[in-house]
Amino acid sequence: MSDETRPFIPVRIAVLTVSDSRTLADDKSGQTLADRIALADHVLAARDIVRDDKEEIRERVLNWSRDKNIDVVITTGGTGFTGRDVTPEALEPIFEKRMDGFSELFHRISYDKIGTSTVQSRATGGVVNATFVFVLPGSPGACKDAWDGILMPQLDYRHMPCNFVEIMPRLDEHLKRGGKSA
Repeated sequence: MSDETRPFIPVRIAVLTVSDSRTLADDKSGQTLADRIALADHVLAARDIVRDDKEEIRERVLNWSRDKNIDVVITTGGTGFTGRDVTPEALEPIFEKRMDGFSELFHRISYDKIGTSTVQSRATGGVVNATFVFVLPGSPGACKDAWDGILMPQLDYRHMPCNFVEIMPRLDEHLKRGGKSA
Protein backbone atom coordinates (compact mmCIF):
# COMPACT_ATOMS: atom_id res chain seq x y z
CA MET A 1 0.00 0.00 0.00
CA SER A 2 1.30 3.44 -0.88
CA ASP A 3 0.41 6.82 0.63
CA GLU A 4 0.72 9.18 -2.34
CA THR A 5 0.31 12.21 -0.03
CA ARG A 6 3.81 11.53 1.29
CA PRO A 7 6.77 12.80 -0.75
CA PHE A 8 9.13 10.44 -2.54
CA ILE A 9 12.58 10.52 -0.93
CA PRO A 10 15.44 9.23 -3.09
CA VAL A 11 17.79 6.83 -1.32
CA ARG A 12 21.52 6.64 -2.10
CA ILE A 13 22.41 3.03 -2.83
CA ALA A 14 25.78 1.34 -3.45
CA VAL A 15 25.95 -1.95 -5.36
CA LEU A 16 28.80 -4.38 -4.80
CA THR A 17 29.23 -7.44 -6.97
CA VAL A 18 31.26 -10.23 -5.42
CA SER A 19 32.93 -12.29 -8.14
CA ASP A 20 36.28 -13.66 -9.21
CA SER A 21 35.26 -13.65 -12.87
CA ARG A 22 33.00 -10.65 -13.59
CA THR A 23 33.87 -7.16 -14.78
CA LEU A 24 31.58 -4.14 -14.88
CA ALA A 25 31.10 -4.83 -18.59
CA ASP A 26 29.61 -8.32 -18.06
CA ASP A 27 28.14 -7.97 -14.56
CA LYS A 28 24.48 -8.75 -15.26
CA SER A 29 23.38 -8.92 -11.63
CA GLY A 30 24.98 -5.62 -10.64
CA GLN A 31 23.54 -4.03 -13.78
CA THR A 32 20.09 -5.42 -12.98
CA LEU A 33 20.24 -3.71 -9.60
CA ALA A 34 21.67 -0.47 -11.03
CA ASP A 35 18.89 -0.33 -13.64
CA ARG A 36 16.17 -0.94 -11.07
CA ILE A 37 17.62 1.66 -8.70
CA ALA A 38 17.56 4.27 -11.49
CA LEU A 39 14.07 3.25 -12.64
CA ALA A 40 12.80 3.75 -9.09
CA ASP A 41 14.35 7.28 -9.05
CA HIS A 42 16.89 6.41 -6.37
CA VAL A 43 20.58 7.34 -6.64
CA LEU A 44 23.26 4.82 -7.57
CA ALA A 45 25.85 6.25 -5.17
CA ALA A 46 28.60 3.73 -5.96
CA ARG A 47 29.15 0.50 -7.82
CA ASP A 48 32.10 -1.85 -7.75
CA ILE A 49 33.27 -5.45 -8.00
CA VAL A 50 35.47 -7.27 -5.49
CA ARG A 51 36.87 -10.78 -5.50
CA ASP A 52 35.35 -13.56 -3.40
CA ASP A 53 37.58 -12.62 -0.47
CA LYS A 54 36.21 -12.02 3.03
CA GLU A 55 38.56 -9.14 3.83
CA GLU A 56 37.96 -7.32 0.52
CA ILE A 57 34.19 -7.69 0.85
CA ARG A 58 34.16 -6.56 4.48
CA GLU A 59 36.50 -3.62 3.83
CA ARG A 60 34.45 -2.28 0.92
CA VAL A 61 31.15 -2.57 2.81
CA LEU A 62 32.62 -0.99 5.95
CA ASN A 63 34.03 1.91 3.91
CA TRP A 64 30.69 2.47 2.19
CA SER A 65 28.83 2.18 5.50
CA ARG A 66 30.93 5.07 6.86
CA ASP A 67 30.23 7.24 3.80
CA LYS A 68 27.50 9.77 4.62
CA ASN A 69 26.52 9.79 0.93
CA ILE A 70 25.45 6.12 1.04
CA ASP A 71 22.27 4.98 2.81
CA VAL A 72 22.08 1.37 1.62
CA VAL A 73 24.55 -1.24 0.37
CA ILE A 74 23.37 -4.16 -1.76
CA THR A 75 25.79 -6.97 -2.52
CA THR A 76 25.23 -9.63 -5.14
CA GLY A 77 27.17 -12.89 -5.28
CA GLY A 78 28.91 -15.26 -2.91
CA THR A 79 25.84 -16.54 -1.04
CA GLY A 80 25.96 -20.20 -2.09
CA PHE A 81 27.78 -23.16 -0.58
CA THR A 82 30.89 -23.54 -2.71
CA GLY A 83 34.30 -22.89 -1.24
CA ARG A 84 34.55 -19.38 -2.69
CA ASP A 85 31.08 -18.26 -1.47
CA VAL A 86 32.03 -16.17 1.56
CA THR A 87 29.86 -13.04 1.47
CA PRO A 88 27.68 -13.95 4.50
CA GLU A 89 30.81 -14.91 6.46
CA ALA A 90 32.37 -11.56 5.57
CA LEU A 91 29.39 -9.44 6.52
CA GLU A 92 27.26 -11.11 9.19
CA PRO A 93 29.97 -10.65 11.88
CA ILE A 94 29.83 -6.85 11.38
CA PHE A 95 26.02 -6.58 11.48
CA GLU A 96 24.97 -4.49 14.45
CA LYS A 97 21.49 -5.82 13.91
CA ARG A 98 20.55 -8.78 11.76
CA MET A 99 17.40 -8.68 9.62
CA ASP A 100 16.11 -12.25 9.78
CA GLY A 101 12.83 -11.26 8.12
CA PHE A 102 14.69 -10.21 4.96
CA SER A 103 16.13 -13.68 4.48
CA GLU A 104 12.81 -15.35 5.29
CA LEU A 105 10.84 -13.18 2.88
CA PHE A 106 13.49 -13.53 0.17
CA HIS A 107 13.23 -17.32 0.42
CA ARG A 108 9.43 -17.15 0.33
CA ILE A 109 9.51 -15.09 -2.88
CA SER A 110 12.29 -17.23 -4.35
CA TYR A 111 10.44 -20.46 -3.57
CA ASP A 112 7.52 -19.29 -5.73
CA LYS A 113 9.97 -18.93 -8.66
CA ILE A 114 12.53 -21.72 -8.25
CA GLY A 115 11.03 -24.08 -5.69
CA THR A 116 13.26 -25.89 -3.27
CA SER A 117 16.40 -24.64 -5.03
CA THR A 118 16.03 -21.52 -2.86
CA VAL A 119 17.69 -23.43 -0.01
CA GLN A 120 20.98 -23.05 -1.88
CA SER A 121 21.05 -19.31 -1.12
CA ARG A 122 22.22 -17.70 2.10
CA ALA A 123 20.72 -14.28 1.37
CA THR A 124 20.81 -12.10 4.46
CA GLY A 125 20.50 -8.52 5.63
CA GLY A 126 21.43 -6.28 8.50
CA VAL A 127 22.62 -2.89 9.65
CA VAL A 128 26.27 -1.77 9.65
CA ASN A 129 27.18 1.72 10.91
CA ALA A 130 23.55 2.89 10.54
CA THR A 131 23.52 1.65 6.92
CA PHE A 132 21.20 -1.06 5.64
CA VAL A 133 23.15 -3.92 4.01
CA PHE A 134 21.46 -6.57 1.89
CA VAL A 135 23.33 -9.68 0.71
CA LEU A 136 21.81 -11.18 -2.44
CA PRO A 137 22.67 -14.17 -4.62
CA GLY A 138 24.65 -13.55 -7.79
CA SER A 139 21.91 -14.17 -10.33
CA PRO A 140 19.91 -11.48 -12.15
CA GLY A 141 16.69 -13.34 -11.28
CA ALA A 142 17.45 -13.31 -7.58
CA CYS A 143 18.34 -9.60 -7.76
CA LYS A 144 15.04 -8.87 -9.54
CA ASP A 145 13.08 -10.87 -6.97
CA ALA A 146 14.73 -9.17 -3.99
CA TRP A 147 14.41 -5.68 -5.49
CA ASP A 148 10.88 -6.00 -6.84
CA GLY A 149 9.45 -7.96 -3.93
CA ILE A 150 11.20 -6.44 -0.92
CA LEU A 151 13.64 -3.60 -1.49
CA MET A 152 11.70 -1.40 -3.90
CA PRO A 153 8.66 -1.10 -1.61
CA GLN A 154 10.69 -0.88 1.60
CA LEU A 155 12.97 1.82 0.17
CA ASP A 156 9.95 3.96 -0.76
CA TYR A 157 8.98 6.42 1.96
CA ARG A 158 5.38 6.29 0.71
CA HIS A 159 5.07 2.53 1.44
CA MET A 160 2.69 1.89 4.31
CA PRO A 161 2.30 0.90 7.05
CA CYS A 162 6.08 1.23 7.46
CA ASN A 163 9.30 1.33 5.44
CA PHE A 164 13.07 1.52 5.85
CA VAL A 165 13.32 5.16 4.80
CA GLU A 166 11.34 6.49 7.74
CA ILE A 167 13.61 4.75 10.25
CA MET A 168 16.94 5.60 8.58
CA PRO A 169 17.45 8.75 10.69
CA ARG A 170 17.14 6.65 13.86
CA LEU A 171 19.49 3.78 12.98
CA ASP A 172 22.32 5.39 14.95
CA GLU A 173 20.34 6.28 18.10
CA HIS A 174 22.48 3.92 20.16
CA LEU A 175 25.58 5.90 19.18
CA LYS A 176 24.01 9.19 20.26
CA ARG A 177 23.33 7.65 23.69
CA GLY A 178 26.92 6.56 24.15
CA GLY A 179 26.61 3.02 22.81
CA LYS A 180 29.16 1.33 20.60
CA SER A 181 28.92 0.18 17.01
CA ALA A 182 30.46 -2.90 15.40
